[in-house]
Amino acid sequence: MTRSQFDMRAKVASLMPAVVAELKEMIAIPSVAFPAFPPEPVRAMADRAVAAFQRYGVPARLQEIPGGYPTVWAEIPGPAGSPTVLLYGHYDVQPAPKEQGWTTEPFVATERDGRIFGRGAADDKSGIAIHLATLAAFDGKPPVGIKLVLEGEEETVSHLEAFVADRPELFHADVMVVADMGNLTVGEPVLSTDLRGHVKAIIELSTLQDPIHSGLFGGAAPDALMALIKLLAQLTDDSGTCVIPGISSAEWQGAEYSEEMLRANAGVLDGVDLIGTGGIAGRLWSKPSISVLGLDCPSVDEGGNVLQPRARAVVAMRIPPGQDENDAMDALIAFLRDRVVGGVHVEVTPNKKSPAFHQGTDGAAFAAMTTALAESYGRDVGRVGSGGSIPLLDELRKASPDADFVLIGAEDAALARIHGPNESVDPGEIEHMALAQVLFISSLAAE
Repeated sequence: MTRSQFDMRAKVASLMPAVVAELKEMIAIPSVAFPAFPPEPVRAMADRAVAAFQRYGVPARLQEIPGGYPTVWAEIPGPAGSPTVLLYGHYDVQPAPKEQGWTTEPFVATERDGRIFGRGAADDKSGIAIHLATLAAFDGKPPVGIKLVLEGEEETVSHLEAFVADRPELFHADVMVVADMGNLTVGEPVLSTDLRGHVKAIIELSTLQDPIHSGLFGGAAPDALMALIKLLAQLTDDSGTCVIPGISSAEWQGAEYSEEMLRANAGVLDGVDLIGTGGIAGRLWSKPSISVLGLDCPSVDEGGNVLQPRARAVVAMRIPPGQDENDAMDALIAFLRDRVVGGVHVEVTPNKKSPAFHQGTDGAAFAAMTTALAESYGRDVGRVGSGGSIPLLDELRKASPDADFVLIGAEDAALARIHGPNESVDPGEIEHMALAQVLFISSLAAE
């Protein structure tokens, strides 16, 4: 380790108490940007992030986004001839209903077993903390140009995508660093190269004018809920593999994801078989999957002795890199419509489309971050994919077609439990990632 690297490690370590304290304050703000939730906490979180970066000399401000929540924005010009690095994260979070099974208050940062628990602790307020520590290590004056972009609607329908499409010059950069990912296991660094895309549709079946007595009419009158259940059962084969025709599929060519790790990370109950075929990594990263995310029907406690006239479901399909999201949506809608039988009335409405993403590994920035992560962690760096989606990446690539993308973060697959109950982050991962970014930016400046 060089003296400069030692000094950077010490500087980042000295910043961590303040950065972790800031993270805990951000966790306390319920910045859920879904339409049904109040807007005040979301805007309060944006203001809080602006203030945090300004305390370290970063000229952060709010960039209003038409129709949506503002983006936290900062632009720091670099020395002549230096590259520009765009640092991305998001400050909105998923909802955290108590019925998910939280054992702590979701919007109270709680320390336990060396981790910090709370909604957004990992996804993606940890990304904000990584960028904050990185820029603070340079006292707000990094040796390259910086554009900071913290989105306010990553978890819901994003208005930032249209803004980037309308104003691509604002987002032009040589390197895009996305701190909204994570290692498979704490302490074992990886770079993500592939993200699956996402298409969702809402299907509604109708069979009757009104609810009717299940005894008087059951056996002859068609029940919409039963028709919907039969339809949804056709989305996969007996192994659980998605059967929507025309969707691309491939085996994963990188590091494998063990069955033991998946069972532990996903909390699969003892004795329950996994679904799909082929390697685990391929099932998660390079093959399609399909899920039913919600049903509109009576609950068990409220279900009366009636046949249902209407039933709705949200059907979501994850699509692998190389699959066009528009074609995938068309295929999903056609499948749902074509498999309905008995003259049942059907309406299928597209809900959301997110493109898949692939990043090559031969770029200079990818190599530089590989070296920086190895130096920060003291270990070799793996290459993995992700089943999740970040819709904005496609628009950022259009804004800067020649940019290298680097996907990192503190959302470890083993314990972070993003989108679920008891979400948490290991602050050591934030420190390692921040140090890696500092080393990375310093190496870009030295080229």
